[in-house]
Amino acid sequence: MPYSSNAVEVAIDALTKLPGIGRKSAQRLVFFLLKVPRAEVEALAAALVALKEKVRSCSRCFNITEVDPCPLCTNPQRESRVICVVEEANDVLALEKTGEFRGLYHVLGGALSPLDGIGPDNLKVRELVARLQTGVDEVILATNPTAEGEATAIYLANLLRPLGLRLSRIARGIPVGGDLEYTDEITLMRALQGRVQW
Repeated sequence: MPYSSNAVEVAIDALTKLPGIGRKSAQRLVFFLLKVPRAEVEALAAALVALKEKVRSCSRCFNITEVDPCPLCTNPQRESRVICVVEEANDVLALEKTGEFRGLYHVLGGALSPLDGIGPDNLKVRELVARLQTGVDEVILATNPTAEGEATAIYLANLLRPLGLRLSRIARGIPVGGDLEYTDEITLMRALQGRVQW
């Protein structure tokens, strides 16, 4: 049922276009924004506009950045001979939070999904192959453990194997705090395959 205010309805409709935001969540957000001071709403709007104006893709790794090439690609402390391939820019953020990886990244911009019309030409695969001609020793395939992510990893492994690089795949298994009893068979199988010696 539409509200008597067209502005409220337009705002709700706009927010429902965001991932994970249904109509009820959008309504809650709109009514929250109506309660906060105008300055906070303007600051939010300015931040969103700045996001679209300032943020772009790095021409080397295709991560998000405000400067090109990005700070990760130009950092001399990074190991340039190791490239970790991920699906999206938010995967870089997740890996960087661990503090474990010191190499460079390559963001594909998605995963293979023939049903959705996403093939290798829709991803940054050609650009990855071109980067690997510049003295790279290892490629870590860190695509998501979904059907699309697995298909992408297999496709890339087959494509890159003839280049003579060391290929690796991130390990998958049981999350910390998880119970074996409630873990699905595929995750358990992968955990056993990826076991390490103590």
